[in-house]
Amino acid sequence: MKDVLIIGGGFAGVWSAAGVVRAARQAGSAGEEIRVTLVNGGDDMVIRPRLYEDAPEGMRVALDRLLGPIGVRRVTATVTGIDTEAHTVRAVDRTGQELDLAYDKLVLATGSQLIRPDFPGSQDIFDVDTLPAAAALDNHLRRLPEQAPSQGRYTAVVVGAGFTGVEIATALGERLQGIADRQGSSEGVRVVLVDRADVVGLELGPGPRPNINDAFDELKIERRLGLTVASATRQDVTLSDGEVIPAATVVWTAGQAASPLTAQIPGERDRLGRLSVDEYLQVIGVSDVYAAGDTALAAVEDGQMATQSCQHALPMGKFVGHNVAAELLGNALLPFTPDPYVTCLDLGPAGAVYTEGWDRKIALTGQEAKTLKKNINELWIYPPTDDPEQFLEQAGRFSNG
Repeated sequence: MKDVLIIGGGFAGVWSAAGVVRAARQAGSAGEEIRVTLVNGGDDMVIRPRLYEDAPEGMRVALDRLLGPIGVRRVTATVTGIDTEAHTVRAVDRTGQELDLAYDKLVLATGSQLIRPDFPGSQDIFDVDTLPAAAALDNHLRRLPEQAPSQGRYTAVVVGAGFTGVEIATALGERLQGIADRQGSSEGVRVVLVDRADVVGLELGPGPRPNINDAFDELKIERRLGLTVASATRQDVTLSDGEVIPAATVVWTAGQAASPLTAQIPGERDRLGRLSVDEYLQVIGVSDVYAAGDTALAAVEDGQMATQSCQHALPMGKFVGHNVAAELLGNALLPFTPDPYVTCLDLGPAGAVYTEGWDRKIALTGQEAKTLKKNINELWIYPPTDDPEQFLEQAGRFSNG
């Protein structure tokens, strides 16, 4: 048997598994010698792009509904070490038992994680980086009416004006207003966005910025630019210029890095910790190891590099799955060629903005863009569950379409 070991149960990992199985089945009897195992710390594929929304606990799909029907073995464990010379992975399961897992081909698809701050009081702030974190924020918001009335009870400070920061900031006002209204509260709802850059959405470029600023104006979201947080308590936030904002809720979205497991692979990494990969998504200089999703520094069109997003993680998984199986079977590998780059940014009750190309040219705004965003979030990024044939068929569509 030839063992393919995939670490990570997100978009890249799940689609890698489906891609391997599809290619192996297409090879007939030769493919029967390929065995696929996926290791993940939890039981679910988390729909991470939706964690800024209300009721995040439901933003997940049971891995067993995806992997079981296509014959992928699932191991629930936390990976603690990777030995690329011995072709083994060390892990610890839920009972504390240590596992040694051998591989012929390894796929690292463990995603990225938020870089948490360390200012005084940072242990009490929230984020939407993981399902437990988003659920903790949601529970906190719903329990705000239990707090004593105060100036900042329904004030939220969002730190970071990137993609996630903009989406959670534009969503929070409506969520807070609904909670306050149900309690008949007379306290005002307030959302404040803080970023050390002097513009909103610096990494998003100038294209959508007027739409974002217009949405902030419409939703009455305050901006504190060129600043960061100096300290926080459960009642207020102190900014770097000394301003104190009464606020019961602080959400941190600033800074992202690849999974620390990339450090276990002796390959070149960028400032985000992503492993340099070749056109087939093989880690450069490391035999039998592929990287997909937020762990991979992969070239895309127009000399650009892939973003840490499901837009690139999903097709990366499909290409990696095909290429892993192809290498084992002696077939041709496919160079990674994702769809042209686009963005679709949710602006809460103010709609959305959809851009095309790396210069982020506006293509749709308002309700049209909002409908597109809703389709992306609620339909298109979900893999088919309990339908192995459809799942494998989609694994052969090397695009997001």
